[in-house]
Amino acid sequence: MAEEAVRLLVRFGRRYAAAVRLATLAPICVIALSRASPEHAPTTAYVVAAAAAWTCGYAWWLRRGRGSGPVALDVAVLLGLFASVFWTGAVEDRNTGWLRLLLTFACVTCQWHTPPLVGGAAALAAGGGAVVLLIAAGAVELDATLVTGTAWAMPAAALSRAAWVLVKRAAERADRMAAEAVQARGESLVAAAARAEERELANALHDTAATTLLMVGIGQVRSDADWLAPQARRDLDWLRSDSGRASPYADLVDLLRADLDATHLTVEFDAPARLRLPFDAARAIADATRETLTNVRRHAGTTRATVRLRGNEGALRLDVIDRGKGFSPTDVPATRRGIRESVSGRMTRVGGTATITSTEGEGTLVRLEWRIGDARLVMSDGDE
Repeated sequence: MAEEAVRLLVRFGRRYAAAVRLATLAPICVIALSRASPEHAPTTAYVVAAAAAWTCGYAWWLRRGRGSGPVALDVAVLLGLFASVFWTGAVEDRNTGWLRLLLTFACVTCQWHTPPLVGGAAALAAGGGAVVLLIAAGAVELDATLVTGTAWAMPAAALSRAAWVLVKRAAERADRMAAEAVQARGESLVAAAARAEERELANALHDTAATTLLMVGIGQVRSDADWLAPQARRDLDWLRSDSGRASPYADLVDLLRADLDATHLTVEFDAPARLRLPFDAARAIADATRETLTNVRRHAGTTRATVRLRGNEGALRLDVIDRGKGFSPTDVPATRRGIRESVSGRMTRVGGTATITSTEGEGTLVRLEWRIGDARLVMSDGDE
């Protein structure tokens, strides 16, 4: 979510401001009552009760409300409490410390949930007003530190605002970094999807038109072979289509049967009547099987092969077996795409595996295996 760090910080500022004012309330009340002279104790108790009630109400509003809160009303109440020095004898008793603490914590915490202009104006109004009231009550003549101590509420508020600005800037920086990370991730996913599309197109070209043209070019088949023109038409139709994708699922057996007609091999096909899989998995397995049979036709020196499919919608194994001349898999050049991309690569991208077992003179077994759990794991890893 955009600006999530700032939003959480603002929420924290409101809640922490409420917590600080509530946490300091009890000690402040104890100081006020313990330092009041006996003749001023009753009136001081009334003022303390009013201060406690307002602080609790304001803290509740901070935790529940929105916006900056009734800051102007808070300033007015604080100045009203300071005005009580005229009838509680707080100046004579030198009992203004609790009012100073109440004011200081209010000015400091105000900076955590208000805009800078509002917070600064509130601190100046409350601090300056309190100083004026103390001077009017004769605090300077009695003890000047009563006034100077109260005046420190304004610098304390300024320092609090400075610290809050630094923290908020860090939150804004975190939000920008998060937004940039999301954008980069999106661009990476788009690039990965484009690369996957390009890779699949390259595989499709390799498996269809390129293979057909190569067999003609190297003289492996005659250019006037009766099956060549239909094969070229099928290759072109396959490249023009979206590989037949019409739903999220496909019948693997139907896809395999459709491709067997184009292999120009005698294939013994042993499979269940139906086997529905997620489309991407079914298409990848069928394409890998078709490419394997194409390799049999081109390289194995035989016209016969066996395709055996076992399993269900959760896990399957497909074997392509030929009794041709075989080969050494380790001797296949790295530049050859047939096994590396069109067979193994396709299976890997849908969470499956391809295992090639072959010995020269003894034929070849290509085993394709797929499990739904492995496919989901590949999808999950790709989304991170």
